[in-house]
Parts: sequence; structure tokens; C-alpha cells
Amino acid sequence: MKLRAETDGEEFEVEITRTGDKLSARVGDRMYDLDVSEPEKNVYLFKNGAKISEALVSHPLSSGDPYSVRVGSSEFDIQVTDPKRLRGSTVDSQAMGGKAEIKTAMPGKVVRILVAEADEVKKGDGLIVVEAMKMQNEMRSPKDGHISGIRVAEGDTVGAGDVLLVVE
Repeated sequence: MKLRAETDGEEFEVEITRTGDKLSARVGDRMYDLDVSEPEKNVYLFKNGAKISEALVSHPLSSGDPYSVRVGSSEFDIQVTDPKRLRGSTVDSQAMGGKAEIKTAMPGKVVRILVAEADEVKKGDGLIVVEAMKMQNEMRSPKDGHISGIRVAEGDTVGAGDVLLVVE
């Protein structure tokens, strides 16, 4: 599978081949041969020789939005595109109408709410911080808009897929 990935303004060609738990990835000029497992939904363990890395991945709310990936204390927003699917089908996220529901990827606890109802937000603005598996994940706005609903309070325990707030 050939993909393009962009993070922090840098773009990379990525080629991935997976056979069972074995994954070979070429990122630019670098090659990686890894053992991969998913012990929980959206939590991936990568073993490269004696080194093991854990990645928590928050999937995009809609196509065209970046993946949020946390590895250790580092967090990355990674825009992934499949060149085969770009044939005239790109959609500007600003043209995305309607509402975007901000949902949790896994059970956790609401640590902080960074916005108030009716606040104007820009795409990428931090909205809410949820702690899951001893890691805090700041969830960001997928589009420009305003907060039309906050469905949780700080300290609430939330389940996977729960709607936390709504951006319109």
C-alpha cells in the first residue's frame, strides 16, 4: 500500500507491506521491519529489535482530517492520503457543512474542557482533554465553527464512542 503522510509541514512517501503481525514500512528513504500488535482498539505496539514503542491513534472524525498519534510524550497530527483515492474527490474541510461530533476513541476521564458553549473555534483548536490509559489526549476541532453543545463535565468518566461536544 502506497500512501502520502504529512506532519509538521513535511510530506513523506510511505509504502507499507503487512503479513500477519509483521510490517515492513518504507518512509522516505528509511526502511523499518516491525512486529505489530493491537492489544486494545486504537493502541498499537511496534517492536523493532529490542525496542518496543506504543502508539495511541485517534482516528479522524471525517475524511480529510488528520490522525492524532501519541507516542510517549510526543503527539503528532498526521494527514494521510491515498493517491489512488485523490482522483477528483478532494473536499475542502471548510466546505464541510453540518455538525461534527467530538467522540472518544476509548474509555477515559474528562480532565479539562477548553471551550464554552457558543465559543467560536478554528480547525485544529484544542477543545477537550481526556485521560485514557494514563495518557492525556487533547481533542481538536476538525473544522471552523462554534461549540453548539457540551455533553460532559470535567471529571466525568466516558466510554468509547461517547459524544463529548459538538462543533457546528
